[in-house]
Amino acid sequence: MDPISQAAIGAAAAQSGAPRSSLRLGLFIGALGGVMPDIDVLIRSPSDPLLFLEYHRHFTHSLVFIPIGGLLAAGIGSLLSRGRHRIRSLWWPATLGWATHGLLDSCTSYGTFLLWPFTDARIAWHSVAIVDPLFTLPLVAGVLLAWRRANRGLARISLAWGVLYLLFGVVQRERAESEHRALIASRGHTAERAEVKPSIGNNILFRAFYEYDGRYWADAIRIPWIGQPTIYEGESIAVLSASELMAELPPIHAGDVARFAKFSNNFLVHDPRNPGFVGDFRYSAVPNQIAPLWGINVGGAEPDRHIDFGRFNAVPPEGRAEFMRQLKGE
Repeated sequence: MDPISQAAIGAAAAQSGAPRSSLRLGLFIGALGGVMPDIDVLIRSPSDPLLFLEYHRHFTHSLVFIPIGGLLAAGIGSLLSRGRHRIRSLWWPATLGWATHGLLDSCTSYGTFLLWPFTDARIAWHSVAIVDPLFTLPLVAGVLLAWRRANRGLARISLAWGVLYLLFGVVQRERAESEHRALIASRGHTAERAEVKPSIGNNILFRAFYEYDGRYWADAIRIPWIGQPTIYEGESIAVLSASELMAELPPIHAGDVARFAKFSNNFLVHDPRNPGFVGDFRYSAVPNQIAPLWGINVGGAEPDRHIDFGRFNAVPPEGRAEFMRQLKGE
């Protein structure tokens, strides 16, 4: 999730377990522990653009790494305090902050190696968007007020808000999945695979997609907190077989396609808006459209070099307008 959310929930966890006299320290070291697992983004290679995909949300996000991560955060916190606080006194609040990170990331749709090294499966509960102001802002306000007023209860209230919001996101996702199953059945289809994910910034509008008869189908489902659902039927596109594509490529490119296919859970398509790119069908700025947010440039790769990775985050005005129309239920 975004760094502000990670820092805020880490601080809330640390403050909730801290004595009243240490709420300022809990705010600082909890926030530090809350964001530090993302140091894995530094695992990159200029010659291998896909390396960061394999290691982001990897071992630093796993449950078994939490006490080690807490020790790292405590050490950095001690250095930043110029020795005024010893590692031993910082370890527990830093560990509480670190513990929130992987769990929160697992609530999003990107996927987290939460159970590494026992499995390399990416855990994704699809209960909150990568960025959601309604989740984040009360957390930030709560931890700042807890520090300002030296009131641990406010930190606990803000932490409870975060947990309840995530649980409500599960309820919303379940409601969207129910509507999605009904939609698939109404078309006379039998989904081979299906997923439902919240769209950016909310838990009302969901991207729902599935595979059937060699095609992927994308739809948007609006689940208001009160009221009836609305379905915005969308587009479909042919499934891209990773194995067939790999058979046409030199070994280094075939390996990159295999890595990207694993990352994208084998939801691969030829990007209709960016010729030569193989895109990750799971994500699109407008929930019922086929416009992958990222992909690999198979068509433009040199034979002896790794394939480049590309992002397509810019959303045209008509796309933003359509997203807002769906979000508002128009």
